[in-house]
Amino acid sequence: MTGDDLTLSYAAGPTDQPLLEDTIGDRFRTTVADRGDAEALVERVSGRRWTWNELGEAVDAVSRGLIAAGIDTGDRVGIWAPNCAEWVVTQFATAQVGAVLVNVNPSYRTHEFSYAVNQSGMKMLIAASSFKTSDYRGMVEETRDRCPSLERVVYLDTDDWATLIAEGADQAPELLVDRMAALSNTDPINIQYTSGTTGNPKGATLSHRNILNNGYFVTETIRFTDADRLVIPVPFYHCFGMVMANLGCITHGATMIIPAPGFEPRATLDAVEQEKATAVYGVPTMFIAMQNDPSFTGRDLSSLRTGIMAGSICPIEVMKRCVDEMHMGEASIAYGMTETSPVSTQTLADDDLQHRTETIGKVHPHVEIKVVDPATGETVPRGTSGEFCTRGYSVMLGYWEDPAKTAEAIDADGWMHTGDLAVMNPDGYCAIVGRIKDMVIRGGENIYPREIEDFLYGHPDIEDVQVVGVPDQKYGEELCAWIRMKSGAADLDAEAIREFATGKLAHYKIPRYVMIVDEFPMTVTGKIRKVQMREEAREMLGL
Repeated sequence: MTGDDLTLSYAAGPTDQPLLEDTIGDRFRTTVADRGDAEALVERVSGRRWTWNELGEAVDAVSRGLIAAGIDTGDRVGIWAPNCAEWVVTQFATAQVGAVLVNVNPSYRTHEFSYAVNQSGMKMLIAASSFKTSDYRGMVEETRDRCPSLERVVYLDTDDWATLIAEGADQAPELLVDRMAALSNTDPINIQYTSGTTGNPKGATLSHRNILNNGYFVTETIRFTDADRLVIPVPFYHCFGMVMANLGCITHGATMIIPAPGFEPRATLDAVEQEKATAVYGVPTMFIAMQNDPSFTGRDLSSLRTGIMAGSICPIEVMKRCVDEMHMGEASIAYGMTETSPVSTQTLADDDLQHRTETIGKVHPHVEIKVVDPATGETVPRGTSGEFCTRGYSVMLGYWEDPAKTAEAIDADGWMHTGDLAVMNPDGYCAIVGRIKDMVIRGGENIYPREIEDFLYGHPDIEDVQVVGVPDQKYGEELCAWIRMKSGAADLDAEAIREFATGKLAHYKIPRYVMIVDEFPMTVTGKIRKVQMREEAREMLGL
């Protein structure tokens, strides 16, 4: 397909800036050499700070420890911990020795954990002993006899970590140099388990080339330089943290700032203010939480310039406050999925408010995108909804040891089928209108929950809203709105919502049911679990 026919929903990204063709370890080493005594990493909770030289020494020490522990190229090393400096060190150490880092979701429990260990064939696990309500050590001990591949567990908050480093002290430096030289940038380097809504999670397998370039181009798009200082409240276990943040920073020599082990609005704001950060990342719910924190007013956030919002579309009022009150004039919206490293489209630093709140941006460099009819696979005209597909360097190697699931997701021509419903506008900007599975069919009318959510965000008392379909005997499905009220606002009911929407929305788009909640069921990465919401709504409403 060529990009000549601008009436079709197809676009190819610019290729004037070449792809990076080094490994993650080589690129990290280059940045260490270039940046030396500049600040590389800040961990706010402990007060620890590393220059690039110091971070390079820490990564090399763990790399040698992994070699001494018998970790070979291609062996799987898991990490099960909240955000901390050791997570970052482990990320780059495993990359240097060519081990495949297996990200274990911090909210996993025994069943999911043992599945990830066994499915990946994990040889070593690096873990926190506990975090919040998670007793990682207890869960490891409970499942250890069911995980035959797991030879060693290193707990970060015990002597284990120091022991691992000490074991590598007598390894000849040439061993690490030789190991790095033998790696290819197309080797698998990372497995991330996607939270499957049905069946077991699938291990998206990513190469150096996949994620190093994606981190680079994401931060190029928001004009990163070595003067930038990024606050990272999003989890490292997910692409948002380890790729868009960490790899984005190391490809530009920017500073990584960890505000807290998990997301805390006040700690994030403190980090921005006190570290004079130029950028902050988050999903929309994180920005909503920061803007509604009692300490928000009166803070000096004037050092901020940019940031990225991803995970879901940003409500216009939230983006306005990001620009006006958080000084994020160059904030960007990014869209993607773990299987595409993750980003496929992104808004540009000088895009207007409309593009930043109504679209997911334009095609990324060195990537192709198209919108197809889910039934026929034909590319649809611009302005018509269909399934969003993407192709290019960013598409994963496949699902770990699951060729059948890989073939379902990536077609014979290399297109990744996302399952998202999108519309490409005449200017090439795209909008996500829902998931193919989220679309609600009420009495033969196709309804996209996104449209109703955007409308209800305009109610002065609503802080956040999610809309799902629930079973209905007459129409097949009806709409149910889950609503979080603003602080101090009185709860709304279905009648109040009907009154607000009448004359503005078609009658069939007005939610029949309204549920006032304190929070939505979410994955650890901040994505709304609509499957769970549908089930809970069905039970609570007795449908």
